[in-house]
Amino acid sequence: MRLTDRYEIDGADLSESFIRASGPGGQNVNKVETAVQLRFNLYGVSDLPVPMRARAARLAGKRLTKDGVIIIKAMTHRRRELNREDARARLKTLLLKALIAPKIRIRKKTSLNQKRKRVDAKKKRGLVKQMRKAPGVE
Repeated sequence: MRLTDRYEIDGADLSESFIRASGPGGQNVNKVETAVQLRFNLYGVSDLPVPMRARAARLAGKRLTKDGVIIIKAMTHRRRELNREDARARLKTLLLKALIAPKIRIRKKTSLNQKRKRVDAKKKRGLVKQMRKAPGVE
């Protein structure tokens, strides 16, 4: 499976097993194994960079096992081939998202003008609330 020009996943790194799909479907769903369970050993592939693997593990969430295997189940279609393509497409999408490094947030200092505006707004609001009070007894 080709991710980009630079990265490619070997077919030997993927393993598929066919299972019975859950949900409604009558007699067909009980006898035909059309759902696909795609397994990809994330830590077994040395071609992928380490930061990408870490991001992919975070993106996979509960689909990642303790052994570092991503399990994707596809059972939306009634045909085995379509479910197989769907599972591979979902894995590819996940890995492509993991390729993109997040932008590093650069914290900027609040300008003095912004600080002054905030304090002025607080003072003005305080004066409005002060005027609502009942007049004091003197």
